Amino acid sequence: MTNYTHWLIRARLKTRQLLLLVALAEEGNIHRAAQVLNMTQPAASKLLKDLEDVLGVQLFDRLPRGMRPTWYGETMIRHARAALNSLNQANDEVQAAKNGQFGQVNLGAITSPGVVLLPMTIAAIKEEHPNLRITIQIESSNVLVDQLYKGTLDVVLGRLSEEHDTADLRYEAIANESVCAVARPGHPLFAKPKLSIAELLDFCWIVPPVGSVMRHKFDLMFQEQDLPQLTNRVETSSLLFLTKMMEQSDMVSIMAADVARYYASHDILRILPLDLPCEMEPFGFITRRDIPLSPAAQVLLNALKASVRTVY
Repeated sequence: MTNYTHWLIRARLKTRQLLLLVALAEEGNIHRAAQVLNMTQPAASKLLKDLEDVLGVQLFDRLPRGMRPTWYGETMIRHARAALNSLNQANDEVQAAKNGQFGQVNLGAITSPGVVLLPMTIAAIKEEHPNLRITIQIESSNVLVDQLYKGTLDVVLGRLSEEHDTADLRYEAIANESVCAVARPGHPLFAKPKLSIAELLDFCWIVPPVGSVMRHKFDLMFQEQDLPQLTNRVETSSLLFLTKMMEQSDMVSIMAADVARYYASHDILRILPLDLPCEMEPFGFITRRDIPLSPAAQVLLNALKASVRTVY
């Protein structure tokens, strides 16, 4: 504890005394200063006397037609103005944080809403809340939910699976997610109007790593179709590697339909004419029940929910 804190405790300095110092400096008369502060003149005189007694100095010269600050008074007035300005700024910052104007929010999302939902939502939020700090992590649901448990994420756009303990999690479904097969533009498979899964077994596949929900659904699809499991495959969760690899090869891959349509719109990949019985479970908003959302996180979540109504 610093010395000035000891002094403040002993002095029992009141905010109204600081306000009175500034009002006296501006009005030059204790009667008008008391009116400005909505107090009686005797109450104002007592506040000033109490402060002078604590400091042991005279802060104002009493003149026939008003009051003039002494050198000590000028010093206290200067610091009173600074203290009041600082308190006003503190209130402004608290109210801004309360309204979600300031603060830090950490968001995690799987790829599909990361491509379709987040860009428009984040752009709108930053227009209205330019000082709100937002970090975004794009990963698989398992990774994101683990980060949510650890407290490094505030909101997750993902899925819950059986391995997750949902007692402490709040989940609100958004939409199902369809899956499709993709290849580079000009791939020989596009010469056929319709394909079957069996016709793609001769090609190398780029697939998500084991442990991801999409990979589990993909492997399950082969079992249900009574097809041999793929051995000619590359496993990665990196879309950058996937798109670059497919750009220079005849490899094929699976991905969420929303993501595939994004790449197709930029002529990076094309969706193969193949019906994949591989629809994913719904994804949704996931938050902690035991930890209340910060105002900043609540602003982000509200904006995401508003966008969901227009996108899905």
